[in-house]
Amino acid sequence: MTHPQTGLNTGSHDLPVSPALAAFMGAGWAATPLPADRRVPGHDRFPGRRARLSAAFPGERLVIPAGRLKVRCNDLDHRFRPHSAYTWLTGLTGEDQADHVLVLEPAGPEGHEPVLHVHPRSPRSGGEFYRDRRYGEFWVGRRPDLAEAARLTGIRTEHLDDLGTLLDGPQPPTRVLAGTDPAVDRATGRGALPQDAELAAVLSELRLVKDTWEIEQLQLAVDHTVTGFEDVVRALPTALRHHRGERWIEGVFDLRARAEGNGTSYTTIAASGAHACVLHWIRNDGALDPNSLLLLDAGVETDTLYAADITRTLPLSGTFTPVQRQAYDLVLAAQSAGIAALRPGARFRDFHRAAMRVIAEGLADWGVLRIPAEQALAEDNGLYRRYTLCGSGHMLGLDYHDCAKSRADRYLDGTLEPGMVLTVEPGLYLQPDDETLPLELRGLGIRIEDDLVITEDGAHLMSAALPRTAPAVESWMADLLG
Repeated sequence: MTHPQTGLNTGSHDLPVSPALAAFMGAGWAATPLPADRRVPGHDRFPGRRARLSAAFPGERLVIPAGRLKVRCNDLDHRFRPHSAYTWLTGLTGEDQADHVLVLEPAGPEGHEPVLHVHPRSPRSGGEFYRDRRYGEFWVGRRPDLAEAARLTGIRTEHLDDLGTLLDGPQPPTRVLAGTDPAVDRATGRGALPQDAELAAVLSELRLVKDTWEIEQLQLAVDHTVTGFEDVVRALPTALRHHRGERWIEGVFDLRARAEGNGTSYTTIAASGAHACVLHWIRNDGALDPNSLLLLDAGVETDTLYAADITRTLPLSGTFTPVQRQAYDLVLAAQSAGIAALRPGARFRDFHRAAMRVIAEGLADWGVLRIPAEQALAEDNGLYRRYTLCGSGHMLGLDYHDCAKSRADRYLDGTLEPGMVLTVEPGLYLQPDDETLPLELRGLGIRIEDDLVITEDGAHLMSAALPRTAPAVESWMADLLG
């Protein structure tokens, strides 16, 4: 709750603080400055990014919040992650960024001056540092002071309390990354304004093509993810014995993600047996059947918040059965066709269409589709989608579904360019209760997903360290299990 006298976020069970204790707590503290040479990673990249955004909206104030803390239960918040647009413009990634706001203030012909409005470090002369459960240093850790935040980012800083004054009275034309911070939305009178939607779209579109530093960060995320998949295979004997083996798998991967980066890019999907037919299975509460498959869809998010997103479907026995192999090989052929379609100038949707043609033809050959593949692939038909419902990939970056606010002509209906990073992930989801399927196919869920960067002459497979073919998967698992 908010303390009625101090405004502190104190818990209902906190003990009162006597004047003597308050005086004692306010004295006798040594200075603990941050190292003067500390900068956000990739420090030299961010001025150019802000300049590109500035050029898109001359003479307008641009307000990009980091976001707010969200309650998980009672007086406990979810772990905070800044909005990706805020991170892309500032390089700030930490849990201490809650409530902070970047403002690009119009500065005449010079474009914009960036100003960071931040909640600085709690002074030791007041009670916040030891009494405020949400922001106090003793509860959640140290924040930079204003000068330290300016050195870290190269951006002028102001106290967060001054933002209200800035947003009061006559205003220049203003765009807000709306829906990110309710307090900022209220202060600026935001609703569903077209100018705000355009700002969100441009912020997404500016991130479509990654620079070399971003690609390095994404490769790091992929490399850690590969290690996490290796950890999972080594842990399979224990997981198979546990009554919630899926959660054991989730925990093993998530340990690697948290140890090597900020955590997972998204909630890990550890789906065994028919659970793999649920596209976003995150309950992960099932046991593992050694005769079934495990679909593991997982990714590490780096400390700089760049995401990997990889899926492998593994035989829990170590060897695919003939039916499992038949289905796996069809998905692999579809993915290979999708990857072959990646090149600069290709339409974004081309790789999905290439993968789906293989899937439809395979389903027709099996007799599952009782119409020709060509007919099923027609836009006014699409019956093959009963067995492969979702798209075959997406952009990847600071979000695992990156650049999602981009306008269709720049993304979904656009063309690929060197530096774009994306996934290719066709799948088959053969539901256990689907009476259009032969019994031996029911309950099989298979997805193969890799991360790729578009190059000048094609695409580079960033996740090549993980095997893709069935024989290679079996050999890899055998080597890891000894």
